[in-house]
Amino acid sequence: MRIARVILFSAVLLLPVEKAAAENYLLNGEQSSVIRYRSVHRIRPVDATRSVTLSYVIPQAFESATYRQTVNRLDIQSRPEAENQREETDESGNRIIELKWPTPGEPVTAELIIEVQTDVRLDGLGTSAPFPPAAPPQQVQRYLTATEQVPSENPQIVELSRQLTETAQTQFDAVQQVLTWIVDHLRYVLTPEAPDALYSLASGKGNCQNYSHLAAALLRAAGIPVRIVNGVTLKRPYDIRIGGEILTMKMAQGRHSWIEVYFPDLGWVPFDPQGSEMFVSNRFLRVEVGLDNAETIRDGLLRWTQIKGAAGRPDFVEEIEASFDSDTVAVTADRTNFGPREILLCPRLDAAFTRIKRPEPPPPPERIPQDQLLALSYREPYVMGNLDFPEGVDFLSGLQPAAAPDSREIRRNFLVETAEYVTTRGQQYAQTFILDRPVKLETVALALHRFNEEGQLWVELLEDGGGMPGVVIAASDFRSVGKIPFSPGYEWVDFAFDKEPIYLSPGRYWIALGFTGAPIVNWFFTYGKPVGPEDGTRYRTIFDEAWSRSLSYEFNYRVAGKTPK
Repeated sequence: MRIARVILFSAVLLLPVEKAAAENYLLNGEQSSVIRYRSVHRIRPVDATRSVTLSYVIPQAFESATYRQTVNRLDIQSRPEAENQREETDESGNRIIELKWPTPGEPVTAELIIEVQTDVRLDGLGTSAPFPPAAPPQQVQRYLTATEQVPSENPQIVELSRQLTETAQTQFDAVQQVLTWIVDHLRYVLTPEAPDALYSLASGKGNCQNYSHLAAALLRAAGIPVRIVNGVTLKRPYDIRIGGEILTMKMAQGRHSWIEVYFPDLGWVPFDPQGSEMFVSNRFLRVEVGLDNAETIRDGLLRWTQIKGAAGRPDFVEEIEASFDSDTVAVTADRTNFGPREILLCPRLDAAFTRIKRPEPPPPPERIPQDQLLALSYREPYVMGNLDFPEGVDFLSGLQPAAAPDSREIRRNFLVETAEYVTTRGQQYAQTFILDRPVKLETVALALHRFNEEGQLWVELLEDGGGMPGVVIAASDFRSVGKIPFSPGYEWVDFAFDKEPIYLSPGRYWIALGFTGAPIVNWFFTYGKPVGPEDGTRYRTIFDEAWSRSLSYEFNYRVAGKTPK
């Protein structure tokens, strides 16, 4: 793979901004994996169904300055075997295969099986592409097009793009200003009301489609070509070593959307607007590209015909599986003193760009002496935490894409399960929270899903020990896993602190999940750090003396009690 070596790491401008702390990490190293990937579609036609057509987009070889994908084996199988099969290549170069069953009288199963190698090189690259950019090559110009989901000609988009890039002298400078703004101004949610850029600009939230569409709109408005990539991320975590600590990165397994930006001296380079610049990890499988997610719909697309006026539609389930035949990760990072509040990963880069100075972090909340704390009257209900998650969603059934009532097609969706298996692996997980007022603690709730009925759970409350869990203050009542009401999705599970009154001064604390027996439990998490500080989600193994391992996301938790009026 062609890699540009580091010559100089430079900066041309220092601008103070109002951010809590910078979380830009400069990476060095490599990743390489051989992955067996299997996509299974199960279709159960109704009596009125007359024909069924299923399309696949075939993953192809791709190489950029940082990421390379090589497809070593490809196989498509169906039961019963499709009666018709055709292949086409669309305007974006996607290779599409359609399978058709004219008279499906029984359930249909189709499988795409590939062996793919993904390689990432992060030993530095350089770009001197100027900004504003020159006109791109003719074959790239279509990726400047405005669409309904990427409205790059909208006045709001145009003005924000101008504000974000007005000081940029290089194209990378313009891109990183846009990406830094998006990382800090959007909050990830699994089920947004709409996938387009204007929705996320107005609401400040969205899923991977919204992140990609807003990034593409702002960059196209600045004259920078961007194409939307649809593919798959895999849930296998990987570690980044930062000095004596470890940052563990993890994505959900399922459909994902990201972008590729065109640089005249580098070609197409992948970015994930949710938190990475100039690369994506080797847990990304690239499938389909296009102008937006309304155009890139062919992979996993089901269409059918049925008797006129008949009710009902086929049942359709997609299952994604992946196993790693080999996996090598050797990545280190240096934390910078510039960048966004949220985590942003970038290779070491030889380029001139705006370096946003990190301000001093805000002072911790002022502690109240114990005698004054006990003298207060606690009457007002108080709730805080990372509260936003899709409560009660059955993710197994949720993999069924939704169809409009009158539609004759079902598209794949981007609903993914973001959760960590937090029991029986010799690891303990902890989440920080910061109180801005005195609280008499009553309960701590975690967003959990149980898979069996064995064992017991409890929550420990700990002091902060220099950015890590410290001394244990108290422990909750035990909860027998078998007595926790079962739900097909994730629900709040309350842990009571009622053995004796617990009065907490303003400040930083930790909650850690304890368990005994053999419970099998998942704890839901949110991408990024929507509530707490960047180092606020940690875990340790039975071999660790300190909580020196941090996670790139924030668990969903709820702290409840009473506070003085």
